Amino acid sequence: SVKLFRFLQIIFERQGPEKGTGQFAIVRKCKDKSSGSEYAAKLIKKRRLSSSRRGVSREEIEREVNILREIQHSNIITLHDIFENKTDVILILELVSGGELFDFLAEKESLTEEEATQFLKQILDGVHYLHSKRIAHFDLKPENIMLLDKNVPNPRIKLIDFGIAHQIKAGNEFKNIFGTPEFSCVLRNMTRHAALLNTPVIKRRNVRQEESGKKPERRRLKTTRLKEYTIKSHSSMPPNNTYVNFERFSQVLEEIAAAEEGLRDLEQNQRSCREDVAALLSIYEEKEGWYKEENQSIASDLGHIRQELQRTQAQRRQSQEDARATMLAANALKRKFGRLENRYEVLAEQVASEVRWVEELVKGIEKEKDSLVMP
Repeated sequence: SVKLFRFLQIIFERQGPEKGTGQFAIVRKCKDKSSGSEYAAKLIKKRRLSSSRRGVSREEIEREVNILREIQHSNIITLHDIFENKTDVILILELVSGGELFDFLAEKESLTEEEATQFLKQILDGVHYLHSKRIAHFDLKPENIMLLDKNVPNPRIKLIDFGIAHQIKAGNEFKNIFGTPEFSCVLRNMTRHAALLNTPVIKRRNVRQEESGKKPERRRLKTTRLKEYTIKSHSSMPPNNTYVNFERFSQVLEEIAAAEEGLRDLEQNQRSCREDVAALLSIYEEKEGWYKEENQSIASDLGHIRQELQRTQAQRRQSQEDARATMLAANALKRKFGRLENRYEVLAEQVASEVRWVEELVKGIEKEKDSLVMP
């Protein structure tokens, strides 16, 4: 767990340049100052922000560390110690300097049946041990199968790179896509004939037949995580037969010791300076991420305000158009009402005239009636 991580102590010294690099990790050869033992130091870049894609998350690092802590097998790489600084988690691993099994086979060109059986047995022993611990490697391929030392009669296999390995609890069903696409399982939902044609041995044989004996060019396959531990180990120390005078030899040793002390101080100062620079870089990255988030938030708010303003302006224009249409309609109604009012007045005059005519007619009829009755 995180509580078991310790901060980086100055007990290891770096030996030589980088021995392996990955997307978020670097592997260097290092040496224990107290014992002189050599190891591989895997520096994993930590992810600073949860929203960032740079670096490896704490959860993924802890998962790899917990799996490596639980593993103790002769055919699997061993974790010796863990350190941490402000930017990296450093895993001190067993130094595997024999190179990849694939390169070894390419150099040797052929194996006896006994040698092939031994290699296959070691690989299967390692995988069986992992499965007994309910650990799935998820990226087992030629680049992650290495030799501890290729110069011995029976080289020992070492399985490496547990960056995407998972420990699956009993009863749980795990469904996800991991590993290198070139080595993913393609046999599911295939017929038996198609599955046989897609096995590596048969496909390689068919390719060789089609190429008429041409030697295929080897491709380097890119994993979804790290490519590590391809370490070449070379060390030579010529015997010191130069010094005849013991006093001069002692003086030279003292000067060398003083120079080493000065170099150690210089290295410590450089390391402190690098840590300060890393801390400043980390602060800068955090501030940069914060400013980016703030800028994105402000840009989003401005976008919303702009949309609201555009919507308000559109509503205002619509209201103005509606008001203009209403005024036009009101004016039209007013004109129509005026015309109707004029027509009503004309009709009223006509009706009044007709009423007067009827009244006069009635009066005339009554007079005629009275005149007829009088005699």
